[in-house]
Amino acid sequence: MFDTVRNHSKIMMGVLFLLVIPSFVMFGLEGYSRFTDQGAAVARVDGNKITQQEWDEAHKREVDRIRTQMPNVDPKLLDSPQARQATLEQMVNERVLSAAAQKQLLVTSDARLARELQQSPVIAGLRGADGKLDMDRYRQFAASQGMSPEMFEARVRQDISSRQVLAALQTSALPLVKQTDAALQAYLQRREVQIHKFAARDFAGKVQASEADLQAYYKANAERFRSQESADVQYVVLDINSLSRSISLPEQDLKTYYEQNLQRLAGQEQRRASHILINAAKDAPAAERDKARAQAQALLAQVRKTPKSFAEVARKHSQDPGSAAKGGDLDFFARGAMVKPFEDAVFGMKEGEISDVVESEFGFHIIQLTAVRAPKVPSFESMRPQLESDLRKQQAQRKFAELADTFSNSVYEQSDALQPVADKLKLTLKQAKGLTRAPSASVPAELSNPKLLQALFSEDAVSKQRNTEAIETGANTLVSARIVKHYPAVVRPFDEVKDDVRRQFVQARAVELARTEGQNQLAAWQKQPDAASLDKAVVISRDQQQSQPQALIDAALRADPAKLPAWVGVDLGAEGYAVVRVNKIVPREPQAADQARQTRQQFAQLWGQAEVRPTWPP
Repeated sequence: MFDTVRNHSKIMMGVLFLLVIPSFVMFGLEGYSRFTDQGAAVARVDGNKITQQEWDEAHKREVDRIRTQMPNVDPKLLDSPQARQATLEQMVNERVLSAAAQKQLLVTSDARLARELQQSPVIAGLRGADGKLDMDRYRQFAASQGMSPEMFEARVRQDISSRQVLAALQTSALPLVKQTDAALQAYLQRREVQIHKFAARDFAGKVQASEADLQAYYKANAERFRSQESADVQYVVLDINSLSRSISLPEQDLKTYYEQNLQRLAGQEQRRASHILINAAKDAPAAERDKARAQAQALLAQVRKTPKSFAEVARKHSQDPGSAAKGGDLDFFARGAMVKPFEDAVFGMKEGEISDVVESEFGFHIIQLTAVRAPKVPSFESMRPQLESDLRKQQAQRKFAELADTFSNSVYEQSDALQPVADKLKLTLKQAKGLTRAPSASVPAELSNPKLLQALFSEDAVSKQRNTEAIETGANTLVSARIVKHYPAVVRPFDEVKDDVRRQFVQARAVELARTEGQNQLAAWQKQPDAASLDKAVVISRDQQQSQPQALIDAALRADPAKLPAWVGVDLGAEGYAVVRVNKIVPREPQAADQARQTRQQFAQLWGQAEVRPTWPP
């Protein structure tokens, strides 16, 4: 066959030409058009386009984020034109701020980034008992948001620059004093009201719920009784903890490791010294340094003649404010704690010895070595648990690095099962039931990673029950999972949710009865105000709500001040209904000068925030 093709190559090329060109004409142009459409601009910011593909990807990320937080949200709402438009508007807003930051050269320095991370309460929770950042937990935190630490820090830098742009706009808002006072007077206006509430719970006993009523309510509100999507899964975990348990340690390896690390295990030798310091700066004139050296030499001769007087001489003549009062005592210290000339002298002396004059960047020292604390060498048996733990961890880390690629390739190449990779790497095939899209405390920690859950509930993984890719859920931890049985979100049968249907039906009807009674009384009291049964008058305002619902406060303050007293009906939702009589406006108490100034500053800040708040969607 291949000889035929080779011998008649020109004929074959002609045939292929006749087949390929018409196909391209009929189908290729349309495909090419679709490809370029994905690169078409849907918006432009500062001359740079936002493509259809970028918009689609951003909206997908936003949908995944929302579904993680609210697993039962209606997918139709997330894919509506309004939802997609909101995503695009958010992208435009971010691009505008980024462009403004670049034009204003608002670059976030490393020091500013470090300060921001240090002040973050989220990052503070990742610190250990010693106050240092736990890098493993930090990487795991970044991974849970689908980012590397570098990507997370780049995002923080961008946020800081954007805030700088907004801060400049906010501080430019300078409302006039009269304007501010007029707005505050209207916003913080106080009104005297009398209230009568018709609580829904008081009408619950009057509701009669027949079987037909419950069936009708169930059919009309079926979406309220939809179960949560869930799945039973299998998964395998490759981590250093599981690998370390499978590692056997020969006795000789432990002893060799002990001998190689004996100095580290024992710790450092510490020495205690006292000194007499005569200050002399490095850049001081030569005459001044010579004078200080001569003074030190004289004191050295004095203490060498009478070594027991060292502490007394230090108290009288040492110019080190930290140790002079203690007779020059510096307590115990190890190598690395002192400047090098001082340290070299101390660790080259014998106990009780007094040094020559030692010159350092601080001046001239006379040193007496008062004690030597040799490191305590722990026995092999006492260190065995730590030796085993350290050696297992080291070997497990090496083994993890060796097996990580094998694990990743295996779950991909044999994507319809996890048992092969478990057998190959001697891992445990684990099971979990009732897993949902959102992390929960009831599932194993290794399955609570948002990135893993997103992959596990992807369309391909659900419909074809394929393995997820190997996902890093923490430091030195890879997980792959697959769905064994999928339970879609469905409307639960009436018999199963009958009690819940009854409870919701009674609540809904009680709210209706409360609203109807309240509206009837409102109409009656408007005609005969003297017959109204109202609570004692109270004064309310936006900053003094008197424990009243926000809806009631807003309704009372919306009443026309030119037509007081006025009657207002307020729907309190699930709580019922309220009838409010707004009697009069009550003058605000005068504020002290400092308090008034602070209130105006707060108003200016709110005004500035309103100036920079996006006006979309329209």
